[in-house]
Amino acid sequence: MRILIVDDEAPARVRLRRMLEDAGEHEVVAEAGNGEQALRLNHELSPDAILLDIRMPGMDGLECARHLSTDNEGPAVIFTTAYDQYAIEAFEAHALGYLLKPVRQERLHKALQHARRLSNSEAASIARASQAQARQFICAVTRGEAHLVPVTNVLYFEADQKYVSMIHPGGAELIDESLKMLEEEFSESFVRIHRSFLVSLDWLEALEKGPTGHFQVRLREKEEKLPVSRRMVSELRKRMRHN
Repeated sequence: MRILIVDDEAPARVRLRRMLEDAGEHEVVAEAGNGEQALRLNHELSPDAILLDIRMPGMDGLECARHLSTDNEGPAVIFTTAYDQYAIEAFEAHALGYLLKPVRQERLHKALQHARRLSNSEAASIARASQAQARQFICAVTRGEAHLVPVTNVLYFEADQKYVSMIHPGGAELIDESLKMLEEEFSESFVRIHRSFLVSLDWLEALEKGPTGHFQVRLREKEEKLPVSRRMVSELRKRMRHN
């Protein structure tokens, strides 16, 4: 199997690499020191499995795994951590393995054998089955390069036929996700105002009527105004009052 090792501590990465090389059955395609690097390398290299630490600076392993689960051909995720208190969260996300440090050769071998028996798509389906909390970042791919945008920076998502655009102060990017799934995941911080628009409550400035009598919303730091469906006006007003 082609494996990506992700850990913010270099000695831990070295130890895992040596165990895999000693076994002689697997190829370590790369190493990463945090979740953001892991997502980029996963996009570039498409490993079969990822050995993923949980406690890392910036994006932790649990959130990284949620991003990986959005890929239909995503890798099998095996968590490696010194902390047993994350086991419930990991298995709620249906990780394929949860190994406590120091990782033992026999347990690592068993976890990878289990991952090998599953196809990539099966592993991704298991990982997607449950996501305990919303992501803090959205992964976008531009000109073949993956990068992350904090959810707090997203003004709104716009659906146009088969595509969804993510709008933020730095511009707009296409993402490979459905508006319906985004609405379900970010229901606490975003509100649907139209069949084509999902808007951040934090960026909403005002609900008003336009020159033609139709409702629209004004966003902070944006001149353009977005249309609001009449049937969604009541819910939007309620969400704005309680935000």
